[in-house]
Amino acid sequence: MGCARILTALRRCKRLNDDGTTQLARCLGLLDLTALGVGSTLGLGVYVLAGAVAKTVAGPAVTLSFLVAAIASAFAGLCYAEFAARVPKAGSAYVYSYVSVGEFIAFTIGWNLILEYVIGTASVAKGMANYIDSLCNNTLANTMTAVAPINISFLATYPDFFAFALVLLITVLLATGVKESTKLNNVFTALNMITVVVVVIAGAMKSDPANWNINVEEIPEEDRAAAGAGGFMPWGVAGVMAGAAKCFFGFVGFDCVATTGEEARNPKRDIPLSIVLSLVIIFASYFSIATVLTMMWPYYLQDADAPFPYVFTQVGMPVVRWLVTGGAICALCTSLLGAMFPLPRVLYAMASDGVLFRPLAVINARTKTPMLATILSGLLSATMAAIFNLNQLIDMMSIGTLLAYTIVATSVLILRYEDKDQVHLQLPVPETPYSVARQTFNFLGLKEPTELSATIAKCTIGVLSAAALATCALMRWEVSSSELQVTLFTLGATLLILLLIILYRQPRHDVTHLTFTVPLVPLVPYLSVCMNVYLMVQLDYQTWVRFIIWLFVGYLIYFFYGIRNSTLGQEAKSPKKNGIEEKHIVTKF
Repeated sequence: MGCARILTALRRCKRLNDDGTTQLARCLGLLDLTALGVGSTLGLGVYVLAGAVAKTVAGPAVTLSFLVAAIASAFAGLCYAEFAARVPKAGSAYVYSYVSVGEFIAFTIGWNLILEYVIGTASVAKGMANYIDSLCNNTLANTMTAVAPINISFLATYPDFFAFALVLLITVLLATGVKESTKLNNVFTALNMITVVVVVIAGAMKSDPANWNINVEEIPEEDRAAAGAGGFMPWGVAGVMAGAAKCFFGFVGFDCVATTGEEARNPKRDIPLSIVLSLVIIFASYFSIATVLTMMWPYYLQDADAPFPYVFTQVGMPVVRWLVTGGAICALCTSLLGAMFPLPRVLYAMASDGVLFRPLAVINARTKTPMLATILSGLLSATMAAIFNLNQLIDMMSIGTLLAYTIVATSVLILRYEDKDQVHLQLPVPETPYSVARQTFNFLGLKEPTELSATIAKCTIGVLSAAALATCALMRWEVSSSELQVTLFTLGATLLILLLIILYRQPRHDVTHLTFTVPLVPLVPYLSVCMNVYLMVQLDYQTWVRFIIWLFVGYLIYFFYGIRNSTLGQEAKSPKKNGIEEKHIVTKF
């Protein structure tokens, strides 16, 4: 395969012939989808993450960390919602990018989604195992560490067979059918929300605002070294932002709703609406939970593994402690179910397109689920849960998710400035250096996109992504001179604003026919890209190394199998198929 053919293959985009038919069962309504989004997200973040981040990273300002993470997730959620209205198919961001930016980027995003959901399932199982074990005085951890220790720095300290078994149990449940698993999810989600309300009301009765303003001199000597500077933000703004990178994990999961495009009864209406509703409910829960937790008990005395049972014991409310414990276990069960639910669907979508091995797309005739994909994804997630610790899993999942969100936001921009479904564009403008310079700020007065304006928009989007990465990196790492760092950051910020103005001036397509659209384009997708990139650079180098290894394995599969066996690759070998010319299959950017 020559270089030109490879480049063409990498850029080819999928056409959607959405006639509403699917091999999957269309059985999910708005309530089911919203419960799936809330249940898959509102678990580990409420019952574990809030206390852990408050104790070691952000202090009482963990509430602000959740706010920053919520804003980043909200921008991404709006982009997902528009794509769900455009592309009501199984596969989430993978399908979205396939129809907008090409096969190679689609495979990249799909491979990252597999990482996100595998690690998401493993991390929730690990957190649930740690939570239950902490209620039993860490008996399991102590026993396994003594009997079968793992003396490898980048792995867990012992093999967690309990977490392994939890994932396999959920795998069996998901393999039995969508309707059955979502009914159980709805029950667990309802119990979870009741528990959150009880925690907030009971916690408010024992809250003391003085715990948000603890002077460092008031902290006991033995705790002072790990308590920062005291006050509301013991580790300053840097602690709030580092906490946001951790708290972002608490919002991962709402995008699983977008993978149900072929199982929702009315996907173009219900999926966007359920994404928005899910994010509102999730943020309200996190913010109120973090508030009462840090007001009830000093941040430096929190228990990082099971904060609420510990705090309610300390404030003399043992009944609430056990109620919260039961609710937390239900919440973690539904979070585990929601974390794993999208994974077989992404494998199914990629295998259906031929970029992954096609047997993964086989649907079981009785259960109407991708059985082989479900079993294999369960085994992989269970293995990860058994051999990695919770912090490693959280960081590995965050990087894949953030990249997925970034590409979805970028795809929204690309589709707004060049809609491939619209054939009759405004008459083209001769491309001369003068016309390009004038069109950069749309001094030509174009009202509809042309090839020139679309090219300028795409180039601007590409430069924007690179400039955002460089500017965010400057905020993350110090250079030799603080004056030089400020100067470089100012130049980067100025360039980002200039690129936004250029993008704003380019003509866009009318999207009023969609049931949901991202507001304030290009500002919202632009802010989503910047915030996601910033949170990505907050992660440590070991996470980046693991991520690069994962990408390398995926690219081996794509270039040795997917690029030749994809559906579009097979169609490209036949210039005409069903009377459709190949030029309508391959879109060049």
